[in-house]
Amino acid sequence: MIKAAYLHIPFCEHICHYCDFNKVFLKGQPVEDYLQALDQEMKLTLHQYPADQLATIFVGGGTPTSLNEQQLSMFCESIIRNLPKSNTCEFTFEANPGDLSKEKLQILKEAGVNRLSLGVQTFNEDLLKKIGRVHKAKDVYQTIENAKTVGFENISIDLIFSLPTQTVQDLKESLTKAFSLDINHYSAYSLIIEPKTVFYNLLKKGKLPTPGEDVEASMYELLMDEMDRHGFNQYEISNFSKPGFESRHNLTYWNNEYYYGFGAGAHSYVNGVRRSNSGPLKKYIDQINNGILPVFEEHQTSKAEQVEEEMFLGLRKTAGVSISHFIEKFSLDPLKLFEQQLTELIAKQWIEVKNNHIYLTKKGRFLGNEVFQTFLGVCND
Repeated sequence: MIKAAYLHIPFCEHICHYCDFNKVFLKGQPVEDYLQALDQEMKLTLHQYPADQLATIFVGGGTPTSLNEQQLSMFCESIIRNLPKSNTCEFTFEANPGDLSKEKLQILKEAGVNRLSLGVQTFNEDLLKKIGRVHKAKDVYQTIENAKTVGFENISIDLIFSLPTQTVQDLKESLTKAFSLDINHYSAYSLIIEPKTVFYNLLKKGKLPTPGEDVEASMYELLMDEMDRHGFNQYEISNFSKPGFESRHNLTYWNNEYYYGFGAGAHSYVNGVRRSNSGPLKKYIDQINNGILPVFEEHQTSKAEQVEEEMFLGLRKTAGVSISHFIEKFSLDPLKLFEQQLTELIAKQWIEVKNNHIYLTKKGRFLGNEVFQTFLGVCND
């Protein structure tokens, strides 16, 4: 059963130094042609792979709110027309602080959007400049105030730590300001230097002063402690929320469930097949205009792959992997299937098995990627 849909808007008015997502500068781009292609992709996909009702819709980018008011209305109408939402659908839009005018907020609210995810990253003005952000800290406060005035109650912000020259004290000050916002969800990620980014090129030249692994670990520990102290539950390695405000859409990924992916470069997982769309806008639009789905590559996952994905995706959640659900889904007992790996990880105090679940310990959260790799290549088809 397909429960979720992701839609990608690849346009940005500026490119951040760390971003490796599929994106293009907004100026001079065929925005309306792209939105029409997205509309057609939804029609083609739902015809081929129908769904009754979607529990979550997530619009990301790029910067979805870089669309002007007319384009945003056109896009929202397309979503409403094509995607079968449930009455309780979590409908999220990503946005940058400063991009969201009251007019745009009203358009989103009237279209049924009920969750906003804002790319804040840090409240340190110098760090914002260093990472290529153009908003100011004051824009965050104003955007959230405007959103609340329009009626948005479910608001999340993204933060990044281990930024170049960032200190533990910098992060602590950003967290203090973040907690003053009176919102219900935070995502906080350690900076990853990806190829084809400004930061990657600077790193290769030895011109990117990163804090280092020890400071990064201290920052992560501070983050977990402060979130807990302020009443936010860490329900996933990088995500914290008040009860009932967890990102239901992202839980679709971590629960290894099916989802649509619409737009240039978007990924989907439907009926055991993982697909990625063509990334270049012209190729994406041309494929749609020729009446075909814009698939760049696809992979039929084997049962062995699905089993391994269930483990390393599920372990991202602090609740971990449900043993009974695993057995029901695959007719396999993970305690027997991964007996050797679990024995070793338990001995290292990175994993615990308790109350019908396998989950990372607090110590294990610092070493998540190392734990996840343990489960790769173990199973045979």
